[in-house]
Amino acid sequence: MNQHFRTWWQPRKGLAIAEACMIGLVAALSAVFLKVGSGWLGTWRVHSTHIFPVWLALPIIGLVLGFVSGWLVERLAPEASGSGIPQVKASLANVPVTLSWRVAGVKLLSAIIAIGSGMTLGRQGPTVQVGAGLAAGMSRWVPTSPDHRRQMIAAGAGAGLAAAFNAPIAGVLFIVEELLQDLSGLTLGTAIIASFIGGVISRLLGGGSLDLNLELTQSSSQFSIPEIPFFVLLGILAGLLGALFNRGLIFSIKFYRKLHISLPLQVALAGFISGVVVAMLPASFRDNTGLRESLITGGSHPTVAAIAFTAQFILTLIAFGSGAPGGLFAPSLILGSCLGHIIGVGELYMTGVGSPTTYALAGMGGFFSAVSKVPITAIVIVFEMTTDFNLVLPLMIVCVAAYLVADKVVPGSLYEKLLELKGITLTKVVPMEGALTKLTAKDVMQERVETLDAEMSLEEAMQSFARSHHRGFPVVEDSKLVGIVTQSDLLKIRDRNLAHDISLREIMTPVPMTVTPIHTLSNVLYLLDRYQISRLPVVDGRKLIGIITRADIIRAEADHLNCENGTPKLRPEPSYVVYQTRSPSIGSGRLLVPVANPETADILLEMAAAIARDRHYEIDCVQVMLIPRHSSPSETQVRTAKSRRLLRQAEVLAKKWQIPLHTQIRVTHDVAQTILETVNEQHIDLILMGWKGSTSTPGRIFGNVVDTVIRQATCEVVLVKLGKTPDSPLSTPLFNRWLVMIVSPWYLSIPSPIYEP
Repeated sequence: MNQHFRTWWQPRKGLAIAEACMIGLVAALSAVFLKVGSGWLGTWRVHSTHIFPVWLALPIIGLVLGFVSGWLVERLAPEASGSGIPQVKASLANVPVTLSWRVAGVKLLSAIIAIGSGMTLGRQGPTVQVGAGLAAGMSRWVPTSPDHRRQMIAAGAGAGLAAAFNAPIAGVLFIVEELLQDLSGLTLGTAIIASFIGGVISRLLGGGSLDLNLELTQSSSQFSIPEIPFFVLLGILAGLLGALFNRGLIFSIKFYRKLHISLPLQVALAGFISGVVVAMLPASFRDNTGLRESLITGGSHPTVAAIAFTAQFILTLIAFGSGAPGGLFAPSLILGSCLGHIIGVGELYMTGVGSPTTYALAGMGGFFSAVSKVPITAIVIVFEMTTDFNLVLPLMIVCVAAYLVADKVVPGSLYEKLLELKGITLTKVVPMEGALTKLTAKDVMQERVETLDAEMSLEEAMQSFARSHHRGFPVVEDSKLVGIVTQSDLLKIRDRNLAHDISLREIMTPVPMTVTPIHTLSNVLYLLDRYQISRLPVVDGRKLIGIITRADIIRAEADHLNCENGTPKLRPEPSYVVYQTRSPSIGSGRLLVPVANPETADILLEMAAAIARDRHYEIDCVQVMLIPRHSSPSETQVRTAKSRRLLRQAEVLAKKWQIPLHTQIRVTHDVAQTILETVNEQHIDLILMGWKGSTSTPGRIFGNVVDTVIRQATCEVVLVKLGKTPDSPLSTPLFNRWLVMIVSPWYLSIPSPIYEP
């Protein structure tokens, strides 16, 4: 029964269609709830200005509701901050960004509060993340492949956008143009179904996006050939101002970071400023819906449109930079309508022809295209909202011109730039069908290779095979490949009664088959199959730089099938030095000592001093301070008093032993990478590190930091186990037991002795 159930739930086209229908329904309901909730809260906010003084009501409401919204996000789901579209884009690119029901619920509630507080943010971006989060939660019910799950998340995002705008075609195009960029049949099918259901349910339940008066816009929309230069001008202005808007968003986010305040306080500050500014503007600016309809229908004076554009531009930058849960779609459309209204009225004044309504609607699409860099989606969104065929050609002119200008001034996707601010870089994933032809030996090879020396004796080689699971070893001389020896070679000579002291050079296979780093996997696989061998050395000239096996190729193919190969990782920023002291460089080498624990620093420093004195080395003592990944090391304020006291212990000891000592305090996201940075910058010859004696990290020998340093350091590493012994306290610098790892010289990795006091 259980097996039958699992078989029935396996990913099939019918199951994907049923899942897409459910996702579209749930996404539409959430979009309607977001519209109704934020609309009710916004109405209450406007009504409160009739009871209390506007200069008091709006700032206080913005402050309080902004703080509540930011608090919900910070405490319950930090992934719900901002627009939400960058998070969805990252998740679809296989970055480990959480999308779940929890994130969707927090996003929905916090966005209602933030938008209802009066901040000039849209609800379309949040509906995309809510739809994707709900789809991600539902997909966990079904044992599907990672690729199927990505398709369902994309369908949820498209359904959310379709429900927000009542534009199902735009929802599908947004998936193809910006999010998933996949034209496969299953992706298009599920996206179309989910977006269609989302749009229909939203329309039935009154979830219209902009509430446009369709009869008025259709009758007022006009276009003639002489107007083309004015539409081109509108597109150019929309592109330039859209590029400025994008740069302003990045600047605003960085500015809030420099304030070093929590997310609730940031959003509260944005809500307070928005309330103060709106309170100083005319009463019509307190209701975004009424202002928008006035601009689109041509009922506003150009001065009002200019004030609306300036206020909306600045307030959106203030609100979005704070990390408030809200999107940029609606603000972009309003800004575009203001700009289009101004150009339309100007053209009407100059020539006596033209329709400000047409320019306002075309400007909506143009500014949206310039900000989001999705011109096709922008055209379809405005067209689906108006269903006016007379608007198609002006929309195309303005959107394409705006996109070209904006991409020339500020190249690249805004959402990818927002992800880069969080340390996430999206890399292009190699298609599964192209893995063998596009991946090279360098991409897949094992860089750490166990080798045997050409002068090694036969007996030593047999011992090496006995200790290892490998079936063959490259043979090197002066780091250059001279041959290869396999278990088959040893079996062939077993009956020849050769002396065990003969060198490996006499029995190895000289001039073995090799590949270069630029050989594709298809070339490598052909050679492995053609010569019936299981491994191929990878050489650069004659220098051995790696080895590749059949298992490595199979693993690469499996990674592609599981959407793991080429997965973008969170990229930590380089560490930042906040304090340092330098001594005269008079030593013959440099010893690096990372110190962290005051209880073990003394014994570690005494060992470092003994080694430095014996080798005539200088000592580099580094203290690392960790900060959260959302903070920048170069911009985060830290307290260095305790760290300086720890470094002063090293200074006292170095002065006593008359050893040159350099100290520094580094702020970082990653301890291991900081140590490796220091090794490269200071040309370190030896690292002395402490180890607590155990690790609870699965798959690690010594722990994340120590394992990474041992694996990647370009110098010798000495690891000291620091812990109490039955006979001596922790601080006693006497060594009762020593464990020294003796590594054969023909092994390429650097010997790493471990001392246990």
